[in-house]
Amino acid sequence: MKGRPRPHKVLAPKGTVAPRALLLVHAEELVTLRGPPHARRGREMRDLAVIPDGALYAADGVVRDVGPTDELVPRYEAAAQVLDVTGKTVVPGFVDPHTHLVFAGSREHELEWKAEGMSYQEIAARGGGIGYTVSKTRAATEDHLFASARGRLNAMFAHGTTTVEAKTGYGLSVPDEMKLLKVHERLQDAHAVTLVSTFLGAHAVPPEYEHRAGEYVDLVVREMLPTVAAKTAARFCDVFVEDGYFTIDQARHVLTEATRLGLSPKLHADEFSDGGGAVLAAEVSAVSADHLVHATNEGIRKLAERGTIAVLLPASSLSSRIPFARARHFIDMGVPIGLGTDFNPNCWTESMPLVISLAAHQLGLTPAEALTAATINAAYAVGMGDEVGSLEVGKRADAVILDVSDHRHLAYRIGGRVVDAIVKDGRVAKRGAPERI
Repeated sequence: MKGRPRPHKVLAPKGTVAPRALLLVHAEELVTLRGPPHARRGREMRDLAVIPDGALYAADGVVRDVGPTDELVPRYEAAAQVLDVTGKTVVPGFVDPHTHLVFAGSREHELEWKAEGMSYQEIAARGGGIGYTVSKTRAATEDHLFASARGRLNAMFAHGTTTVEAKTGYGLSVPDEMKLLKVHERLQDAHAVTLVSTFLGAHAVPPEYEHRAGEYVDLVVREMLPTVAAKTAARFCDVFVEDGYFTIDQARHVLTEATRLGLSPKLHADEFSDGGGAVLAAEVSAVSADHLVHATNEGIRKLAERGTIAVLLPASSLSSRIPFARARHFIDMGVPIGLGTDFNPNCWTESMPLVISLAAHQLGLTPAEALTAATINAAYAVGMGDEVGSLEVGKRADAVILDVSDHRHLAYRIGGRVVDAIVKDGRVAKRGAPERI
């Protein structure tokens, strides 16, 4: 029933229990985010559908029932595992909808250049930035890239992230982009965290195509996209639209062809200047437009009309020393907001709780809005809103147990250690546990 909440159902009669059954009981707050089956906008972002003294029953990795503890305990008292979370808050597993997960090397030396006042573009011109990481990544083996990315996923999982989007973009050649996508597939098979793959071949112009961006775009369209669409599990295609990177016309060319081949469009848009990226995102029906620090009122209005999700990245603003996006204006204009880490060598944070707190302290989101943006809206931003992002019957049993009695502490605590345990596909892992659970 479109626009109406899914009804709760009891899928196992009293006294019976499915294999791999888990019953969480006595949550001070069970934050379900139960609601309409779409990315939340406006006032919808404040409705968390909290159940006091809540309980959740999961079997075979799926949420089967949620409700007050005194109602669920009699139904599922024979559950294989019963976990008492008295005094704690349970929220959906965090969904990180914007990361550059797989790369080699690091760029800590650029902090000194930033301290000298150098901009993102000036650092790139000095030999840093994306180009530096591309050179390190091209030289790395697939096994090295896999091992380092697996360690990063472990860290993300420890911070409560159960679903993550991963972009390519540090290969910038047919074989090297395919190498990164192969690592994505290996991670999907090897790690508990659910990984969604995005092709970002148009991340920057590689050195061998310097001053020939048009020719490189032709390579992306003519060779990369058909290979990616036919031979990989990538679901999205992204383009970095920015002065010195790719133009609106070039991005339109790439994304139009990507859509024809079955890849859904995304954009890095309007991060350092108003390049018209938000308008283009609406034009090509992008699932999300990300960054949007300098998006115009026209661009924001068009995103609202199209229903494109604005994925805001406050940690990226912090690390690049640029303004924060006008989050309140987006919400007031009716744009659904998502939050992501923008994990990459320039913004090295694996922590969605930190991003949630930055959103509350710097973007002006309420704690409820920030949590919505980091869960259900982020899930829709990666095409998984029907599977994750809320604790509803039929969805994956992905949850985070917070060692606080009120969900607002998640936004209130800046860098605080609040994750007590993670539930992934109905299995419990303590914070920092091995990746396979």
